Parts: sequence; structure tokens; C-alpha cells
Amino acid sequence: MTRQPRPASPTPDTAVSPDLVRTTTLTIGGMTCAACVGRVEKKLGRLDGVAATVNLATGRATVSHPAAVSVTDLITTVEAAGFTAQFPEPAPAPDNGTGPDDRPPSTESPGPQDDGARAERHRLLVTALLSLPVLVLSMVPAWQFRNWQWLCFMLAAPVAVWGAAPFHSRALRGLRHGAATMDTLVSLGVLASFTWSTYALFLGGAGAPGMTMPLRLLPTAGDGTAHLYLEAAVGVPLFVLAGRRMEARARRGTGSALRALAELAAKDVAVRAADGGERRIPVEQLRVGDRFLVRPGERVATDGTVVEGSSALDLSLISGESRPVEVAPGSAAVGGAVNSGGLLEIRADAVGADTQLARITRLVEDAQTGKTTVQRLADAVAAVFVPAVLTVSVTVLGFWLGAGADPQAAVTAAVAVLVVACPCALGLATPTALLAATGRGAQLGILVGGPQALERLRRIDTVVLDKTGTLTTGRMSVTALTPRTGGLDAADTLRLAAVVEQGSEHPLARAVTAYAQESRPRTGQPEPSQSQPGQLLLPVSDFRATPGHGVRGTAEGHRVAVTRPGDLSGLPAPLPDAVREAEAAGHTAVLVTVDDTPEAVIAVGDALRPDGYRAVDHLRRLGLRPVLATGDRAATARAVAGQLAITEIHAEARPEDKAALVTTLKEQGARVAVVGDGVNDAAALALADLGIAMGSGTDAAIGAADVTLVREDLQAVADAVRLARRTLGTIRGNLLWAFGYNLVTVPLAAVGLLNPMLAAAAMSASSLLVVGNSLRLRAWQPGGAKKPARRADRARQQTRWETV
Repeated sequence: MTRQPRPASPTPDTAVSPDLVRTTTLTIGGMTCAACVGRVEKKLGRLDGVAATVNLATGRATVSHPAAVSVTDLITTVEAAGFTAQFPEPAPAPDNGTGPDDRPPSTESPGPQDDGARAERHRLLVTALLSLPVLVLSMVPAWQFRNWQWLCFMLAAPVAVWGAAPFHSRALRGLRHGAATMDTLVSLGVLASFTWSTYALFLGGAGAPGMTMPLRLLPTAGDGTAHLYLEAAVGVPLFVLAGRRMEARARRGTGSALRALAELAAKDVAVRAADGGERRIPVEQLRVGDRFLVRPGERVATDGTVVEGSSALDLSLISGESRPVEVAPGSAAVGGAVNSGGLLEIRADAVGADTQLARITRLVEDAQTGKTTVQRLADAVAAVFVPAVLTVSVTVLGFWLGAGADPQAAVTAAVAVLVVACPCALGLATPTALLAATGRGAQLGILVGGPQALERLRRIDTVVLDKTGTLTTGRMSVTALTPRTGGLDAADTLRLAAVVEQGSEHPLARAVTAYAQESRPRTGQPEPSQSQPGQLLLPVSDFRATPGHGVRGTAEGHRVAVTRPGDLSGLPAPLPDAVREAEAAGHTAVLVTVDDTPEAVIAVGDALRPDGYRAVDHLRRLGLRPVLATGDRAATARAVAGQLAITEIHAEARPEDKAALVTTLKEQGARVAVVGDGVNDAAALALADLGIAMGSGTDAAIGAADVTLVREDLQAVADAVRLARRTLGTIRGNLLWAFGYNLVTVPLAAVGLLNPMLAAAAMSASSLLVVGNSLRLRAWQPGGAKKPARRADRARQQTRWETV
């Protein structure tokens, strides 16, 4: 089945088409487990034309709905399911003509959120202070003084009622809406333990002075009603509250990449005023075309073009590029980069949601809202998990009582079943891993479009590589300068050639001129004037350009010509060999003559990326088959493939040929990824099982791709494959633990081999282990090939060519 290009990033109530489908993002409150996720998705899915994906780790729902279903309808439906819904950030009212009811409500201010966090900490602290004496006295018989049980009862009552109030209220709300969640299990477990203990104290003889209770980690029958379960009544809410607090902190850690991206955005900016001065304004007021200043140590406020000044920009937090990028007038500057050098004046080219930083943030957010195929299966299981646990608990209670067992043992087993069951881990298995992995990928310059892209990225076995802009830099540059033996100095020849070439707009001329400017400090020549960057400012007369042949002129009293070489037999050594070497490498050779004497050959071409061979070698070592597909001529394609040890070449391939190649490979059973950067790659990117676009490429290529490589490093392709494999392995491990935990602990609880207090601790530990396992992805480092590339392997791979 042909994969369609990925849709644009969802924004609150942003219409894909006014007459078709809108995508709305909502923040859902009150979810505590995968059963909650399944209920919200089910309720929203009952609306006509509505499809929803809910993420437990982020607490967000991405809803696709027709225009006929308003935002108010969505919020009302979520609230009818027993949860809260609001927009994650303020958004303007959508222009959909449906009236004021569709306007999104205001988000909650940070104040109430902080108050809520403080209230949770206060509840946990008070619960711990009240619970610890109960736990100690219940489990240490030597400390059980006369009437100790009544002190424990007075301490346990506030915990069972007030400490566990969040579980009771959410369970009651779910009951009113016909839903059972993890809170239902916790609430029933606490109430059952406390109710039994109250009965034992007042009516069962446990309240007699001098009563002692031996320590038992495993419940036993035969003690009548004198046994108390106050330790379970306080231990269950204590452990669950503590576990959820640690879990929330860990989940915030998995989403740290988004917060780091948000912190990269500048808050205000110094704008150049009309009178030449400057004034600081909020960055939201910056408009396209405004000029703003960036001093050393400051962040670039938005994407733009350097107008004045030169410096080095640190892009490590945006693209993962560790080396500073030098910029000068005419260079592009990326918003969020740190100015490491001099003062820069930049013209704003994009603002707000159109900046590269904003696009990166949207891609990361989109990737974190989806689900893998196996997670959807886990959610389906979790949706019926809680009702099944309730059924098992009631069945266990009835079976024990029917078999003539002591009531205390029957209640203990039933409570243990309620408490130990943990669908939380099922709900957290995938989203926490995705949060950590996509955040880490963004830090490394790898933007993954979603969990489905991760799954496909892990399975690919063939990588079709474009040449220009992907394997090469995409810019014409001088690759070699060969002077004749006994002739002019190479620096002098280069300078004369550049003086003549500066009058031409041909790409070859610009490459020679740029190379001369870059070489000037090494050759002792003065720097270009700041007022006219890019000009050599040396006089040239009698300039003449002949299309298809070259340029001529007079510079420094010499007649200089830069032309294509003709008959090589009349050239002095080693110029003929230099021309042949350039042509063999697929480059263009030009001959520089001074006063009618051939002085040098300059080779110009699209240079390979410095990391090209190592990156392709890593792909092979990962078990992937590299294929070169380029629109360039066969000789150039063979030269590039020879340097990269790629043995399968498809040259002179038009866009439709690349698309046909992808189709053919897929028909042969290959799982194909395409790496490209141009408009001509868009069709192949969309047809492939996985499209990978270079971040420096065109919008068409990026829009058709599933993965975007922000950093200018081809090794990011191999890093992306490794990250996908590690992430899917982590998700499988999380789900294996979540399912295995319940398969083991629920039967143990049912047969009376698990104390309810230990069951509560185990339930909290289960979720923490899943989140902790996912957090390891935050520290993941891309590893290189295990073995260095061998020259013999490279030579052997170059012996076979499949040129199409």
C-alpha cells in the first residue's frame, strides 16, 4: 500500500480544510492509567467522523473531527466521560463560522498549577506522617503497647478518608459515568481494608486491651476476626501517592526536550530603529523584514539573514552540530542559535510558527502523541483490564468463603487482587519511551515524525541515497588547483583567475572567486572590504565572457583567460593529468592562461560531505543495502559511488525514474528508505516505506518525509536507525514487564500469597520501573561501527558496478 505524505502538524482547532477535517489538541485531566486512555478514546470515537489518539504520558488528546463537530462538543464529551479537557495553550478563535461556542477556553494559569502541585506534596507529607507509626506498630509486635490498635485506628482514619480522597473522588466520578479505572481498584482496596479493620475493632474482638498482632508478610487464615489490616489501609494510599509523585517527576524528565526547545526561544530582541538607534521589544512583536541586533552570548531571536557583522553561531542545541558555524553578511542565521563572537545585525526572514525552531518543536510534539501498533493492542487490553480485575476479586472472595476459609483470609486475597493489578504500566510503556527517544533525537538533530515512522525505520533493509545535497554538499566548490611545473606561483595564478571570474555570474566563476577569498589569509592578501563583502576589489579591464567557453580580461597588466581546456597534447605537465583526474572524478576542469601561457588547471565540482564514506559504511554494518540514485551523468555517479564504496548505481534518473525504482525495490520485497533533499526527490520520498529528508532541503522534500535530519551530517541516518531500534526494544521490554507483572502477581494475590500492603508497593514499583527504563533513552549516545572499515573490503566492493 502506498504511504501518503504525513499531514501537517496539529494545532488547536486548526482546519486541514474548512469542509473536511480539523485537528484539535486537548489537555485531558484526571487520567491515571491506560483504562482512562481507552475510555476517553472510546467516548470521542463515538462522535460521527471523530478519531482520537490520547497519550497518557503527556496528558494530551489529538482529535481529528469534521467541522460539524465543534470544540465545545469535544470538551463536553470528554467531561461526560468523567475527565476534564482544555487547550494546552491559548489559541485564537478559529475562523470557522460556527459562532462563539467554538472559541477555545483560556488555559489555566501557572498559579493554580503550582497550587495543585503544592497540595499534592502536602497530602503526601501528611499521609506519610500519619501512616508511618501505623506501619511500624503493625509490623513490629515488640512495640505494640496496650491499646496500640486504637491509636493506629485514629491515625489510619484520616489517611483512609482524606489521604485517599483523590482516589475515592475519581472512582466515584468514574462510577457515575459507568467507568472503572485504576483509582477504582485503589479506592476499593483502601475501603475494604479499613472497613474490615473497623469491624474487627468494634465487633470482632480486635479492640480488646492487650491485643497483639504478629508480623506476617504473607496472609494466613485461622486467626478469626482479630487481625487488623490498618497497615494496608494506610500503606496502599501512601505507596500509590508516593509512586505517582515519583512517576510524574520521571515523566516530566522524559519530556525535557520540549522544555529545552521552548527555552531556546528568545523573550525579547533589540530592534534597529529608523533613526539608527535601537529599542527592545518582545519577540512576539518582531515582523518579517525588521532588523535586529544580536550581541555576543545572546540568542538569535528568529530566522534571518546576516546584514552586518561576522561571528560564529553555536547550533548544538538546535541541530546537534557540535562545531560553531561561521556567518558573515549574506549568511543565514537560525533562531535559537547562540552568538559566540561579534555583534551581528540580522534581517528577520521568518517569525513565529514559520521559524525552524517552531517547526522542530511541532515535529517533536507530533511524534510524542502517536502510538505504536503494539501499544494500541496494550490499550485495548487495558480497556477491559479493570472490569476483569473487579470480576476476579469478587470471584476470589466468593470462592474462599464458599470453600469454608476464614473471612479474614478471603478479604485479604480479594483486597490484594484489587491493589496489585496495575494497568498504569501498560499505559506508560510506549508514551514514556517515545517522549524520551524523540526528545533525544531532537537533541541529536534527528526529527522523527511519529511512532509509526520509528517502527518502519527499525525494519528498513534498503536505503536509496540521492547524490546532490545528500551525499554531496550541493554547492560547487574548487576541489583541486594544479599549477604547471616551473610556472607562476599557485597563489598568484588563483588571484588573477579570481579577479577575472568576479565579473561572471556562472556557478564555476562563483566557486573560483569564493575559493580565492577563503585562501586570501593564507596567501597574505588583504581581507575583503566589509562594505562590499564578496568582492576582490581589484581592477579588471577588457572583460569578455563567451557562453560555453569561459571568460577573458586584463588584470594587473596580464592577459588572463579562464576557459575549458581543449586539446590536452599542447599543455605542459602536469596539467593534462589534472584534467583527466578531474573528469574521472566527475568534476569540471578549467584552464587558466596568463599572457597566452597555460599556468594551472582548476577542478570545480560538488564535493562529497566529509562524513560520507563513514556514514555509508555504518549503514552497511547495520545490515542495510545502500543504493545511489541520481539525476547526474553516469561518470559522475560512478566517481561518487567509487569514493563511497556503493556498488549499485542508478544514474541519469529523473524524478519519475526514482519513484519507479522505489516501486520496483518494494515489489522485490525490500523495505525501502529514501534519503533526499530536493523537489525531484519528493515523489520517491512519499512512495518509500520511509522518507528521510535533509534539513537543508526543500520544503517539498521535508513535507513528504517521515524523518528530517536537521544537522548537516549524513551519519545521522545511521544514528536514526540505531535510535529506532533501541526505542522499539525499550518499548517491547516495557510491555513485556507490564504484562508479565500482572500475569505473575494477580494469581499470587488470588491464592492468598500476597499481603495487600506489599501489593501496593509492587504496583507502584511496576510503573516506576517502566518509566525508569524509558528514561535511559535520554542518555543514549549514537555509537559508531564496531569494526573499522577495511581497505580490502572497500576495494573489493568497488570492483562491481551496476549502472542503469
